[in-house]
Amino acid sequence: MLLRAFGLTACVLLAGCSSTQNTESAPNKPEVRSPSTIISSASADVWQQVNNDDVLRIDLPTGRVYVQLNPQLAPGHVDNIKKLAREGFYDGLNVYRFVESFVAQGGDQTGEKQPTQGSKGIAGEMFLTTENPLEITPINAVDGYADKTGFLNGFAVAQNSDGKKTWMTHCTGTFAMARGNEIDSGGTEFYITLAPQRYLDKNTTVFGRVLEGMEHAQRLLRTPVEGQPFNPISQVRVLSDIVGEDNSAFTVFDTSSEDFKELIESRKNRPSEWFIDKPNHTDVCSVSVPTKRLN
Repeated sequence: MLLRAFGLTACVLLAGCSSTQNTESAPNKPEVRSPSTIISSASADVWQQVNNDDVLRIDLPTGRVYVQLNPQLAPGHVDNIKKLAREGFYDGLNVYRFVESFVAQGGDQTGEKQPTQGSKGIAGEMFLTTENPLEITPINAVDGYADKTGFLNGFAVAQNSDGKKTWMTHCTGTFAMARGNEIDSGGTEFYITLAPQRYLDKNTTVFGRVLEGMEHAQRLLRTPVEGQPFNPISQVRVLSDIVGEDNSAFTVFDTSSEDFKELIESRKNRPSEWFIDKPNHTDVCSVSVPTKRLN
C-alpha cells in the first residue's frame, strides 16, 4: 500500500521495480556479426596495400619478421632505420636481450659499431603534436593510460583529450626504439614487444608493428647456449629494395572503414553463442588489425 501511495516516481527510483504503463519496446539493435564473418566478407576496397618502402624484413634464425613502419607518427625514426638497413648496419648483429612476456631487443650490444648513413642517437618522437586534432577510429572505452584510444591508418594509437597529441601504443608486436636515460639517446637499438606493455607509452618512440612473423620473435633463445650464436640477425632490409629476391606484399584492414568499426563492436560484444559473459568492453590492444599476405 505504501508503494502505491508513492506513485510512479517512487517506482522508477526503486531498483527492480517495473511499470506496466510503459508498453513500448526499445528499438532493436542491428545484429553484430562475428569477427571472422566481418573479415571474411569484407569487400576488396576495405583492404589497403602496405607500401613496401615502409616495410622492414628482419631475418632471424627461424624465419623472417616483416615490420610495417609508421612515418606519420615517427618520421625521424623511420627515416633513420631505413638508412641503417640500407647500409647493412644490422647484418651480423643479434637480438641480445629477451625477457619473457616483455620484449626482444636487438642491435649492437657492444655499442662499438658506427653507422655510416644512419645515426646512433636521434630526437625522441614519443608523440606527434598537431595544430588540429587527428581523427582516429575510437574504441570508446575507458583506458587507464590515455584519454582516448583507437586506430589511425592501421596502427593502434592513443591521444590526449583534445586529440592534438597522438602516439602508438605498446601492444603485442609493437616495434619501438630503446633508449638510455637521455630522451634523445635512441637510434639503433630496436625492440619488439612480446605482450602489451602500455606503461611504456610515451616513454619511448614506437614507430611500427609486426605484420607477419611474430612467431620467429617468440622462438628466439632466452639465454645464450655455449658454442651457439645467440639470436643472430642475418640481415635487415627495406622490402622495396629487394624486389626479385622477395616479392612479399601485404594488405591491412582499413581502420577508418565501417567494417572495422563493426569489428570493434564485435570484439566488445562477443556475439558467438559460446560466450556466457559479455562485458561489452574491449581495449586497444585486444582489437588486432587484420593483415593479409598477397604473395
